Amino acid sequence: MPEFDIIRRYFQEKTHRNDIVRIGIGDDAAVLNIQTDTNLVVAVDTLVAGVHFPLNTTPHDIGFKALAVNLSDLAAMGATPCWMTLALTLPQADELWLSEFSKGLFVLADKFHVALVGGDTTQGPLTISIQVGGVVTKDKALLRSGAKPGDVILVTGMLGDAARGLQLLQQQDSDIPDEYLAQLNRPSPRIAAGQQLLDVATACIDISDGLYSDLSHITTASGVGAIIELEQLPLSPTLRDDAITQSEKYRLALGGGDDYELCFTVSESQLAATQTRLADIEVPCAVIGCITDGNSVMLHSSEGSEITTDTLGYQHFT
Repeated sequence: MPEFDIIRRYFQEKTHRNDIVRIGIGDDAAVLNIQTDTNLVVAVDTLVAGVHFPLNTTPHDIGFKALAVNLSDLAAMGATPCWMTLALTLPQADELWLSEFSKGLFVLADKFHVALVGGDTTQGPLTISIQVGGVVTKDKALLRSGAKPGDVILVTGMLGDAARGLQLLQQQDSDIPDEYLAQLNRPSPRIAAGQQLLDVATACIDISDGLYSDLSHITTASGVGAIIELEQLPLSPTLRDDAITQSEKYRLALGGGDDYELCFTVSESQLAATQTRLADIEVPCAVIGCITDGNSVMLHSSEGSEITTDTLGYQHFT
């Protein structure tokens, strides 16, 4: 199938428009309307087959996750999603694959009113790059650099399920709980939670490479330290009942990655209000520690669990 037929059939005809988009797909570039009282927030992520998702992942799940991981970055900034561009590299123009991929992509795009405004299609190893744009009230975006000693550290949702699912897939386990696979393949971007945190959180980040690694980005940017209470890490009932050791469960929650939850800090005076806001939108959150003086992230366990921190978190080229 020719390149422009792919664009028209599977992407241009399925996207919707919103007030931000003046000119979308069809010209050399998109033209977007930006209001003077807002800041534009932009993020981009690339997913490579065999690196960011197993080779046997369904095209529907690939499309869903490719957008979800980008929207998670906007959520961490407290932004409202508006548009995206898609650069899609395919080994071949498989019509069934394209149909399912675009369905997964637009399930999430339609939910968050994200317009596809352009991109590129090329032939080569399967790679998906999506850039997303959103808006936030001027000078109100959540950053990594505002945490202060005495702040409380919280996370949304549960940690470790996606990493455990990937672990079992790599072990070719034939009986993987649906909860693990759902979190791995179809993470839910915390857009509404990020918006609720706009005027209460002192710092925020999304958890993509693992809690320990991503919280370290907050402490580095803010010039502070942190203590994580291992017993307070939010684990799903499925992971709590898993046959692996408790230390392994903590390791997955701390460094497994692919959670796409929010890790954020608030002052003690704002803790109750923050918990109420998130409860009102039915987003679970857990207090997992506190910000301290210093420059390192420390782990504390009353039960003596030993975790090696230099193995926590994912980094490319290592």
